[in-house]
Amino acid sequence: TSQSFEARIIKDSLPLECYMKTRKEVASKSSGGMEIILSSLENTQDLQTTLNILAILNELLTVGGGCRTGVFVSKGGTALLLQLLVGSSKDPPANEELMLHIHSLLVKVGLKDRKLGVKARLNGALNVTLNLVKYNLQNHKLLLPCLQVLRVYSSNLVNAVSLGKSGTLEIMFEIIGPFSKKSTTLVALDTLASLLKSGMNARRAVDRGYLPTLLTIYQDWHRNDTRHRHVVIRKSILGCIKNLTNIKLGRKAFIDANGMRILYNTSTVRKCWIKFHFMLPACPDTGSTGQYLQPNYEEVLSKEPPTTNDDIETDINKLRPIQMNTRPFDELRAYEYFFRDLTIFFLSFVTFTPHIWKLIHVVIRCDHFLFCSQDDDFESPRSVIPPSSVNSELHRPIIIPTTPSSLGPQNRRPPQEDLLTPKPDESPLELDSISISKRPEGTSDPDLVCSLGRLVLDAGVNGGSVDGPQDEGGEQAVLEVPDTAALLPLHDPDLYLEMVKSTRSVPAYTEVGYPDYFGHVALNLREPILERVYGVQRTKIFQDIERLIHPSDILDKVVYDLDNQSCPVTDNGESLKFNSKFESGNLRKAIQVRKFEYDLILNSDINSNHYHQWFYFEVGNMRPGVRYRFNIINCEKSNSQFNYGMQVLMYSVQDAINGSPHWVRTGSDICYYKNHFSRSSIAAGGQKGKSYFTLTFTVTFQHKDDVCYFAYHYPYTYSMLKMHLQKLSALRTAQIYYRQDDLCETLGGNSCPLLTITAMPGSSSNDPISQFRSRPVVFLSARVHPGETNSSWVMKGTLEYLMSCSPQAQSLRESYIFKIIPMLNPDGVINGNHRCSLSGEDLNRQWQNPNAELHPTIYHAKSLLQYLRATGRTPLVFCDYHGHSRKKNVFMYGCSIKETVWQTNVNTSTCDLHEDLGYRTLPKLLSQMAPAFSLSSCSFVVERSKEATARVVVWREIGVQRSYTMESTLCGCDQGKYKGLQIGTSELEEMGAQFCLALLRLKRFTSPLELHNHNSHLLDMETDLIETRSIPNITSPTTYVLEEDEPAFLEEVDYSAESNDEIDPDLEHDLQDNHAPQTPILTQSSAAKTHLTEIEPDSF
Repeated sequence: TSQSFEARIIKDSLPLECYMKTRKEVASKSSGGMEIILSSLENTQDLQTTLNILAILNELLTVGGGCRTGVFVSKGGTALLLQLLVGSSKDPPANEELMLHIHSLLVKVGLKDRKLGVKARLNGALNVTLNLVKYNLQNHKLLLPCLQVLRVYSSNLVNAVSLGKSGTLEIMFEIIGPFSKKSTTLVALDTLASLLKSGMNARRAVDRGYLPTLLTIYQDWHRNDTRHRHVVIRKSILGCIKNLTNIKLGRKAFIDANGMRILYNTSTVRKCWIKFHFMLPACPDTGSTGQYLQPNYEEVLSKEPPTTNDDIETDINKLRPIQMNTRPFDELRAYEYFFRDLTIFFLSFVTFTPHIWKLIHVVIRCDHFLFCSQDDDFESPRSVIPPSSVNSELHRPIIIPTTPSSLGPQNRRPPQEDLLTPKPDESPLELDSISISKRPEGTSDPDLVCSLGRLVLDAGVNGGSVDGPQDEGGEQAVLEVPDTAALLPLHDPDLYLEMVKSTRSVPAYTEVGYPDYFGHVALNLREPILERVYGVQRTKIFQDIERLIHPSDILDKVVYDLDNQSCPVTDNGESLKFNSKFESGNLRKAIQVRKFEYDLILNSDINSNHYHQWFYFEVGNMRPGVRYRFNIINCEKSNSQFNYGMQVLMYSVQDAINGSPHWVRTGSDICYYKNHFSRSSIAAGGQKGKSYFTLTFTVTFQHKDDVCYFAYHYPYTYSMLKMHLQKLSALRTAQIYYRQDDLCETLGGNSCPLLTITAMPGSSSNDPISQFRSRPVVFLSARVHPGETNSSWVMKGTLEYLMSCSPQAQSLRESYIFKIIPMLNPDGVINGNHRCSLSGEDLNRQWQNPNAELHPTIYHAKSLLQYLRATGRTPLVFCDYHGHSRKKNVFMYGCSIKETVWQTNVNTSTCDLHEDLGYRTLPKLLSQMAPAFSLSSCSFVVERSKEATARVVVWREIGVQRSYTMESTLCGCDQGKYKGLQIGTSELEEMGAQFCLALLRLKRFTSPLELHNHNSHLLDMETDLIETRSIPNITSPTTYVLEEDEPAFLEEVDYSAESNDEIDPDLEHDLQDNHAPQTPILTQSSAAKTHLTEIEPDSF
């Protein structure tokens, strides 16, 4: 001890390097210096020696950081300090300098020793520190470290309850007060906030009236902090209020104390997590309606997810392809029906000369395959589950909805023609009695909406005639539609109606959406990504808060409700009219909260209680020139491209009638933020405390009494697919082999089409079957997630290119056999789901073990692939088209052992990482050819959470090296030719065509004649891969949940024009934390009198 004291004295006389070296050696684990110091501290009885040793420890731990503190803790230093603290307090008065040293050390130790609170409670040190605070309220030098230690103690819930019983709350409120420059205020607030996390302490504080006190203190700090120098303190006060309002008693006290008005008037509300009752739609038992689930608002927030990624697969055995067939070939033999192009059955579609027929018979006799006679009856495999939940009537009335025109009486049709609107006691107009005439190009009839009213089309069951309204001359009623045949060769309104009649939906839709009927012509002009106005989110949230501040403005009128068929109620035209009862439609409820503002609630996926994201609905009875605000209040994804310039889509019937049938990007003041509506743990998949999100946008309509449609993305219905396929089949020429089969029947009773496209054998060929068998197979699929409609538009571009007559298309058909499933989830698409099928499951998570009854499309699609592998014809390329809601551009996900292992710390040998780099060829080709494609956004990492997806299963079980998911943005591009532009259907279709061209170029790298070029290309791939690995985070980050990651939207923090303060460090941490819990505040709901909406930290 004497030597240590002397070392302390001669510190300044030692050279700096020598001093630093000595201090480092003393605190190292191997030197034993820390044990000597702690032993000396434990054995000494001299006060001055104790103070000197504590001073040395303070200096060592201050400069040494975490490493030296860790050594101190590991050597038992924490327990020794607590023993010294308790022992010194037994002989009052305690030495102030000794208490100051001990608590200063405990503050440093608390950062490293997570069990400090438990050790302090067991040693009886809690009350010692509390008494020091109680009797030294004016001694700021000692008070500050004691408060810091109390803050560490109270982080333990048991300690917090114990300290609350001992009167700590009262002491904290003695320290906390009106605006001042005391250094202890912030620490006391943080300690109080930690104590109030305990429900018992929160109730004690509310019972003693501390919530109004905190509001008063906050007002005083806000009023005096004009230069915003103490934002951290104001934030800490709000943190205390937030913890109090986590209990019902606190929320009531907050309202009684006029807390909402106080926080609203200060305009700097940050953290006030308050939840009020509001019943949101949950899983319907049948159809599109069902019971509501009442959320549990007392649920505690779940812990934040870890910042490190534990989802990457590290098991090398799971990354290697499976070497054995997973199913016996006898089970797969039935799928031979779908590969008639590889057998004699394709000959029934082709006409050959007698000479060719002789050669064919020779080939058949010599072939090792066993074929059945052409006369045998082959049935395609179908799901055995009957469509029990759908309307058994295949034919039903179809309605095309409209609203009365805004034209004056002089332009209206005679009253007799208004009879087209069916009355309850009238039969629907028979479809066969309706003729659809197409107006010459360039002409328009603005009175069409008036003439239609509400047109009912009937399929004419059993050929019987139905009395329906006719014009005065007794002739057929005429429906005029714009002639878009020149611009839309694959669209035919007559044919579309025929396709709708054979489409089965759970709600048995009887209406047709105008955009699907008229068709959509892509805009010639580019639509730029919307530049977000600064502060728009803050403005919108405060408008929500005003619902409680000014309750007289709130109408709370339900104007549309699928659960109540009596809605809407006539109101003299003061409210908008909504509708979503058509194919792919999704809107469950509309509530008018102000004269021109509506809260909208979406349906969950059928047989599910979540996945609220896709919307498609009709709006009518609007006024032109008025700004209408729409709030979709039960979205689920934690972030959206709506925060990054994406706009909703709108289709105007009046514009379509006038010759502009376009879906256009529209809306201003768009933002997407967390609100207070709490999802129950059932709806949130077992996670507690999850909240919904609000998408808000403002629209100004151009036409009076127009009929407009809004959608999440460009709609593409199942009936539209059937229409397009029928039109495509008509494009077949003598050079094109095109066949359409029904892969299976879905749960809803709809067929899942399977297409085969290739080139017909050359007329000079002596062996046409061998020509087919020499072509590798490319297997494509799309629309497994119904809400990702952009994948269907990409697929449309692919199909149109494959059926075109260009030389490149013919060369492509001669190079490959294409097996295509353009819509893997027809039921979900038809019924307006966002992600699931009728089974309520994500079909893209069922590929490992699909059920033939519950997941028929996946089961049979996988069986096709298994058959190809079993017959030695493993596809060269598999690609599943998807849409991405969180990223820009078009990109691919693939599978690579090497790139997956490189993202982990797993030690593997070189042979384990050996793989062909050909999986990177196609993405690189696309990056060179397709302007919307981004190679830097691609990822080839295999994740555990994606092991049951099509991409991973086909790669691992089928052995397809080039197995991809191609993701297309819902928003736009931030690179290349389309940088700064929102993506449209023309760009999506172009992407589908460019994918075909890339496959044509890929043929060069897989052909034996081009093997030398392929080897040099692989060297380029290796170089790119090494360069990619050297750049951190170049591949797309993996995820923990279903949603994909996107950094939180940041708005600049600016409190006043003259503020030059630094950003609050805690706030900066929140901005950097992508998973940080958001910060809601209280407002009033349209349907529940009060509700909570969120103000993110970045909103101010």
